[in-house]
Amino acid sequence: MIRNQYQKVRDQLNEAAVKAGGKPEDVALMAVSKTVDVARIVQAIEAGAVLLGENRVQELSEKRPQLSTDNVQMHMIGHLQSNKAAKAAQHADMIQSVDSVKIAREISKACTAQEKKMPVLLEVNIGCEAAKFGFLPEQLDEALSEIALLPGIFVRGLMTIPPFLDDKRQTAQFFSQMNQLFLDIRYKKMDNITMDVLSMGMSDDFELAVAEGSTLVRVGSAIFGSRY
Repeated sequence: MIRNQYQKVRDQLNEAAVKAGGKPEDVALMAVSKTVDVARIVQAIEAGAVLLGENRVQELSEKRPQLSTDNVQMHMIGHLQSNKAAKAAQHADMIQSVDSVKIAREISKACTAQEKKMPVLLEVNIGCEAAKFGFLPEQLDEALSEIALLPGIFVRGLMTIPPFLDDKRQTAQFFSQMNQLFLDIRYKKMDNITMDVLSMGMSDDFELAVAEGSTLVRVGSAIFGSRY
């Protein structure tokens, strides 16, 4: 079941990438494995998954030793509390959810102590929603100027979760705005910032996201089924 679902999503993703004028390999597929047991995650890996996403540091740290292989990466994609930064730095291959300068400093401190360099994405609150974490679009330049100077981390790109809307045209507009932010920052060629990852799109909207420039989609329920 999971093998079939993973392949179905990968096929849809490949088609979306080609429609957008790119190649299938231009867009990475992350299997979001939060609350999914290790046995089922292994099925996804056997189907081809090489990128896993976890929302909670505790789950990430417990699953990591059981899923440790040379070709599988595990990313932290959920909100990260300051007191969990060291543990996330120890177990994650990337932290996609850097939503404040404060947490970037904590990750930097932890990575410096662990003598490693962590790739990170800045989370952008593209819909300016009060209930969501992340930088507002107008805060990005100042935040990047500070974060780019921190040791132990380097910025690979941006991540977002747009407002949940029935009107997919509006969702596409938010994705388009994100892509423009991404490209604008890339063109500035700031030190310690590569801007090669734009993480946006989930089970319900990943094809829209790819059409608007996403390079990494985070898909959970379409691969593993409903968690509730």
